[in-house]
Amino acid sequence: MALRTLTGEKLEAERARLALMREYEDTYAACTAICGIDEAGRGPLAGPVVAGAAILPVDCEILFLNDSKKLSEKRREALFTEIKEKAVAWSVGIVGPDLIDEINILQATYEAMRQAIAGLSVQPDLLLNDAVTIPGVEINQVPIIKGDAKSVSIAAASILAKVTRDHMMVEYDTLFPEYGFAKHKGYGTAAHIAALKEALLKTLCKSRREANSAGSWKKVWSEGTGVNGIQRKKTGDRNPERRAGGRLSDPPGRKDPGTEFPLPPG
Repeated sequence: MALRTLTGEKLEAERARLALMREYEDTYAACTAICGIDEAGRGPLAGPVVAGAAILPVDCEILFLNDSKKLSEKRREALFTEIKEKAVAWSVGIVGPDLIDEINILQATYEAMRQAIAGLSVQPDLLLNDAVTIPGVEINQVPIIKGDAKSVSIAAASILAKVTRDHMMVEYDTLFPEYGFAKHKGYGTAAHIAALKEALLKTLCKSRREANSAGSWKKVWSEGTGVNGIQRKKTGDRNPERRAGGRLSDPPGRKDPGTEFPLPPG
């Protein structure tokens, strides 16, 4: 099915919606390079966490730009291409399951965001972040709750992160088709949970003696059920496993957090 196009009143309504989503960009118009930051992958049971960074031209118009979760997969794919074509600069940072487990999902998200910022070809002078303040970054930051629906820059970053991660999960699905990654993208759906239980049962049956000698199934899970590091471990503090992350450049050195700007009125 072809994506719909807009004309007449519907086109004007869409442009009016996008104008509202430029409130923060307009408020900080004195900044020459405003960068939106968002992530995808904090909630799933498997796969990496991916952060997107996008600097859009001041006069950039990208119709249908919105929170990636509110868009169809086909629309996200189309916007993914358009954002990369029109952005002044864009980047993604990726942190895998091994490192997520090591430092926890929140810290892994911060690291992915730092990687995304470091990968930009243009140095931003302001970060508009979806809900968080990123530690170790000297650039001024504005955390915005539900920012991916309130800022065109953050919305663009959210699409970069979401589509990049989805592509990775589809690739994982070709390696481990029994888990259904292409459909659920690692989220805890009923099908994913069922696949994990089946994998655990097979491992326990195959390694019964080892499991009995260890006194617990946890040793078997940590050594054999992790889908080669793609599945995050189910630890008590929900710190999923983090593997060496791909990125577009090396992360910056650890620095003091940037100064937070006040939010616009209203």
